[in-house]
Amino acid sequence: MAIGTLDWTSAGMRPDLLAEPVARAVAELAGRDGAGDVAVAEIDPELADTAAFCERYGVDPGESANCVIVAARRAGETRYAACLVLATTRADVNGVVRRHLDARKISFAPMDDAVTLTGMEYGGITPLGLPAGWPVLVDEAVAAHPAVVIGSGVRRSKLAVPGSLLAGLGTARVLGLANRSENEIK
Repeated sequence: MAIGTLDWTSAGMRPDLLAEPVARAVAELAGRDGAGDVAVAEIDPELADTAAFCERYGVDPGESANCVIVAARRAGETRYAACLVLATTRADVNGVVRRHLDARKISFAPMDDAVTLTGMEYGGITPLGLPAGWPVLVDEAVAAHPAVVIGSGVRRSKLAVPGSLLAGLGTARVLGLANRSENEIK
């Protein structure tokens, strides 16, 4: 695999570079078609944020995807979901995401909640290994991508994953999720 200047290796061979729930998810995927294509690369944790990461490691932002956790509220109940969009776009949280989750109110999950509930580090949260039942909303551009760079659950590494594998996760839904009017990393 050749994305940027990173030294990629099979994620199954380096569970030490993954958060515990991500390592479990990668192990569970081992038998699935395309799961052998999940790769991991070690990075400087100070460069985990998208813009700094892409610049330092020569990764085009169109090959990188961001995973954000949202909190959807309706009738006093809060439900969580993950949204996955290319780094060149933003998730349409108040439109597409809110309607899809049938939420009256939606917001980005507070950092402490996202970290505690996922068992992952802030800046490394990924759709692999999320709590059971959480919807994973995958933008159609991510699903169609041959391989996108995403978090690994920790800030010191990144995963490269086929979009089709992300779209095939048990709770995944492929949607026109991105607000296409955005065209830069912010």
